[in-house]
Amino acid sequence: MRFSPTLLLALTFLPPTLLAQSLDVLIKNGRIIDGTGNSWFYGDVGIKDGKIKTIGKQIQEEARQIIDAKGLVVTPGFIDVHAHIEGAEAVTPTADNFIYDGVTTVVTGNCGGSNLDMGRYFAQMDSLKTSINIASLIGHNTVRRAVMGEAQRDPTPAELVQMEALVEKAMREGAVGISTGLIYVPGTYSKTPEVLALSKAAARQGGTYASHIRDEGDDVAEAVNEAISIGREANMPVEISHFKVTYKPNWGRSAETLALVEKARREGLDVTVDQYPYVASSTTLDTTVPTWAFSGGRDSLHARLSDPAIRQQIKKEMTNNLKKKKLKSFDYALVARYAPDTTYNGKTISQINLLKGRKAKASDEVETILDMVTATNRTQMVYFSMDEKDLVRIMQYPFNMFASDAGIARFGAGMPHPRAYGTNARVLGRYVRDQKVIRLEEAIRRMTSLPAQKFNLRDRGLLLPGMAADLVIFDEATVSDAAEFAQPHAYSVGFKYVLVNGALTVDEGKHTGVRNGSTLKKQ
Repeated sequence: MRFSPTLLLALTFLPPTLLAQSLDVLIKNGRIIDGTGNSWFYGDVGIKDGKIKTIGKQIQEEARQIIDAKGLVVTPGFIDVHAHIEGAEAVTPTADNFIYDGVTTVVTGNCGGSNLDMGRYFAQMDSLKTSINIASLIGHNTVRRAVMGEAQRDPTPAELVQMEALVEKAMREGAVGISTGLIYVPGTYSKTPEVLALSKAAARQGGTYASHIRDEGDDVAEAVNEAISIGREANMPVEISHFKVTYKPNWGRSAETLALVEKARREGLDVTVDQYPYVASSTTLDTTVPTWAFSGGRDSLHARLSDPAIRQQIKKEMTNNLKKKKLKSFDYALVARYAPDTTYNGKTISQINLLKGRKAKASDEVETILDMVTATNRTQMVYFSMDEKDLVRIMQYPFNMFASDAGIARFGAGMPHPRAYGTNARVLGRYVRDQKVIRLEEAIRRMTSLPAQKFNLRDRGLLLPGMAADLVIFDEATVSDAAEFAQPHAYSVGFKYVLVNGALTVDEGKHTGVRNGSTLKKQ
């Protein structure tokens, strides 16, 4: 291509600022926390083509858009390592509850449940485009169900080979590891050797083992040790999901379980944990029913409950489990979402039991639970089962990161756990600013570079030139969670700007509707 002498002469005399490559976005005057855990510093961040181009003081390059971050904190985008977004991506692709909480990337496929065809899933997400980046684990329960259904037995050698092949295929297609949900059917029917074999299949492809462990109550120490032993034998990193100890007899045992994690780390094992900052958990109502009752599927459950002797056996186990927890009723169990009758949402099992005209005793409440379990395949619950002292002790552990254990919320639907809306804001407001449980820089490290390192997201989690331009800009003085158990549908406040792959997704506290997220496959 030839340029005319006139054009060349004109270019020669253009101002230097116009000759320089312009930026897409320039963030000025911010208090930068880069994700390393180091102290904050004042500076500017220049973004070009979805990447961080430069970081420094008083960057002079021209930019299409300038954000004045004076008085605000600038950090990498938050990475939620424990999400369950499957099925909601197309319903709410803007993922508002995550974006308004500073989350730019989620790792889904947790607790043993994921898409089976990972290649197809990633292709669908790339086509759909969401406002957040998506990485995924391959779920053990999903793989087991595909091969064995809901059988309560060990796999045959041929079935195990088939499951290993499915795990390896998912890893080749971009999964970042394998997850287990060892309290859920059918994963609860598996023994350690089966889980180890599938974990080795993921390890051969560089994956992480993320586990909802077998027990978080009386047998929590054994469950933690099982996860650690799988990591040791498979020679792979371990992430213990939503780390906690549940029910009053076990309160205080977080000192014991954290010591197990720390001992493993001293032995050279890459073991980390994650946590949501609430004393209530959330899972299905099915978990109150003995898992053997579900063997063979829900038709088998219905058949067992139709047999008076077996029904009485199930009821006896459920009431005995309540006594072991030193609880007299199911008033600790709150319904989050019950499709057959939405008036149950927000009520405890004890309250619903009385509405049914039954007596206020545990055996009658068990009957109410069994009615609900047989009426629908999934009733989402919130269980108030933890102690604040354990929560704080776990939060202070340096190899713990924060995660919502939530999906993409549909605003106004049901009574979800408030963690779906407020996990990061709650940490930054309640535990960093107000209670000073951990330093701000440390909290940001746990939300950014630590999860990126754990799941091998190599271009995320740090503010450095060349990294993906996922950024959060918030007001340290006002950031807080607004979602409460009684009124959970409330977005976090204080997040002024959020950028995903360089695109402004929250502008002056308002979602722009931009959907610039991408799928993040194993690298």
